[in-house]
Amino acid sequence: MIDTIFLILASFALFGAGCMIMLSNTVHSALGFIVTILALAGLYALLDASFLFMVQIIVYAGAIIALLLFVIMFLNIQQSHAPKEPSKYLFMVVSAIIMMPVDYLLFKAFYTITDIKNFSVTPKDFGDVKMLGGELFRNWLLPFEAISLLLLVALIGAVVMARKKERA
Repeated sequence: MIDTIFLILASFALFGAGCMIMLSNTVHSALGFIVTILALAGLYALLDASFLFMVQIIVYAGAIIALLLFVIMFLNIQQSHAPKEPSKYLFMVVSAIIMMPVDYLLFKAFYTITDIKNFSVTPKDFGDVKMLGGELFRNWLLPFEAISLLLLVALIGAVVMARKKERA
């Protein structure tokens, strides 16, 4: 049963990611991103990481996507402003072909695991708030703060770009 749920969630994540890449309308791409994020939240739930599941839904699917949609609608990006990508699908096919040897090695490594009963993907305290907070603020504090500054600068830049178009 868990394998079936995993396959369904993984297919939703791949479908959403594909929609995010393939669709040219920015709002539709953002909706594909929401599908991917919700599917990843379901995968966290399958791993018994309830805190990461809730953070994924509240922070990413709630706040970040709402902010992303707000910026997309605020900038009012038209289809005529989008860059022309005549060989977009050819590039995707060539990239997939280039990645096939890596995929083969990953599948081969996965299927050569002999002791599957003692093989645990996650440690016992995976997704625990204390472990996650300690790791985040002990070892990853600088990248965490750098990403928050990057998001702030991107938001300010979007507002400045929108105001310049308004005045012109």
